[in-house]
Amino acid sequence: MSEPKKARLILPYGGKLVNLVVEQKRRNELIEKAKFLPSIQISYRSQCDLELLAVGALSPLDRFMGEKEYKNVLKEMRLSNGTLFPIPITLPVEDKKNLEIGKEVVLRSSEFGILAIMTVEEIYEWDLEKEAMAVAGTVDSRHSLVSEMYTWGKYYISGPLVLPEQPLHFDFPNLRKTPAETRTVLEQMGFDNVIGFQPSNPMHRAHEALTKKAAEELNGALLLQAVVGITRRGYIDDYTRVRCYIALVKNYYDPARTLLGLLPMAVRMAGPRAALWHGIINRNYGVNHLIVGRDNVIPGKDKQGKHFYDTYHIQKLFKEHEKEIGVRLLPFRKMVYVTKDDAYEDLDKVISEGKEYISLSGTKVIEDSWTNERKLPEWFTRPEIAHILHEVNPPKTKRGFCIWLTGLPSSGKSTIADVLAPMLMARGKRVTMLDGDRVRTHLTKGLGFAKEDRITNIIRVGFVASEVVKHNGVAICSLISPYTTARDKVRAMIGEDKFLEVFVDTPLEVCEARDVKGLYALAKKGVIKGFTGVDDPYEMPTAPELVINTVESSPAESAIKIFHHLVERGFVKGGDGL
Repeated sequence: MSEPKKARLILPYGGKLVNLVVEQKRRNELIEKAKFLPSIQISYRSQCDLELLAVGALSPLDRFMGEKEYKNVLKEMRLSNGTLFPIPITLPVEDKKNLEIGKEVVLRSSEFGILAIMTVEEIYEWDLEKEAMAVAGTVDSRHSLVSEMYTWGKYYISGPLVLPEQPLHFDFPNLRKTPAETRTVLEQMGFDNVIGFQPSNPMHRAHEALTKKAAEELNGALLLQAVVGITRRGYIDDYTRVRCYIALVKNYYDPARTLLGLLPMAVRMAGPRAALWHGIINRNYGVNHLIVGRDNVIPGKDKQGKHFYDTYHIQKLFKEHEKEIGVRLLPFRKMVYVTKDDAYEDLDKVISEGKEYISLSGTKVIEDSWTNERKLPEWFTRPEIAHILHEVNPPKTKRGFCIWLTGLPSSGKSTIADVLAPMLMARGKRVTMLDGDRVRTHLTKGLGFAKEDRITNIIRVGFVASEVVKHNGVAICSLISPYTTARDKVRAMIGEDKFLEVFVDTPLEVCEARDVKGLYALAKKGVIKGFTGVDDPYEMPTAPELVINTVESSPAESAIKIFHHLVERGFVKGGDGL
């Protein structure tokens, strides 16, 4: 018998896959060496980038970018040798005290685990606004990447890397295949064409129909690359999403032409550039056709309520370069449910045939289902998926959220919070109060009032609030939080759909009159330095969910206004006279 035909996959980007992981026999030697070297901790985002570098997913890159490569990518979307590469892959650090050109340094995780050894060749400063405009096309801190950039270190470093082993993961290890391992499986499937799709939300029947149709039309294998790592903040955690994908592939896809894998990516949500970058990464896994949607490249809306990018510009840039990167764009086609056939079809085809159909936003179907405490309809999602989602996601009225009260000192934030909290607790909510003064006494004791310390204070409170919300509690945060970028970073950490920014808009003179501590008077005399509203700025929110005027409304009336907004958004049930 002849051997099954092996597929002839597209070559990796640049011709070959990079591999930065040492051979097994050198592993212990490298770990022992690391014990005696200076070290730095890197962020989880950088850890995701490091993993993609190590296994060749970012080929031809073999390190974090040096200054020349970095500037070239910002300006021209190309490496210095002319290779197209739209996203800068850099390693930020806060200071240079453990770093010396020509010397080795250990890169460690937040838990101090050994990740890699770098020989430092470059240390250079970067410009946040230049990078944000070049990559994201905006400096608006409502953009999740831009808001995060404000928390990065002042310097970027670069140099050769070696890893003692691939980063360890204990969730779904069988799905975590390197580009080389993925290519081996795809070759054995025997299809020269490979269609890639990167779901970032649970796949419902429309996604299923779209991906199957693409594989059939191109007579290709289907690679579902589930994005894990740092993804767009949403209502579904990575573990639940992957469980949904496993159930869907097992029960409804052809195993002879379908492969499910995990892509440990830190997404950039940078619209056109991000989509092109995804094309390059997927090529390294063997993909030559990529279905490009919105979820992995569009971060939401700006302060004016408009989407940062539109689909046309994303597809336009990709199509301009698809021949060069070797990956053809497959636009995300609108699929609608044809009632008579109990099937999903392309919208254009359905209209031309005059069939009756249902077309609804997937997000709206899910939100309506959870708000009204009903299971997802079978015409929308497979029952196995509905069961998993129902199992781990309570109705919206039982989910967590964060109320972030911001305003000048003595504007009334804490008073409103003290009224609102018992109103919510009386309706069964588990409320955690994070008040500025109390937080500084316990959580952030030791921080000063310089801008950097204030931002750190806000981010720490935001982290605690995100953990409260993640476990379906309610976080009421009342802090001055004077800086827009820090507030927007917290919004991104918690998730746009669970965050309510409330601007307590009280005139400065009213705040001074209410100041029982006499802090405004001391600040004006120069006794207190850096006091918000006197000699330190307060950046007013430009697009908060609510504005509370405490001159016109009492604390109780203000709290009731917030409560009614929560009812409108489906977080709280109304009634009881409020």
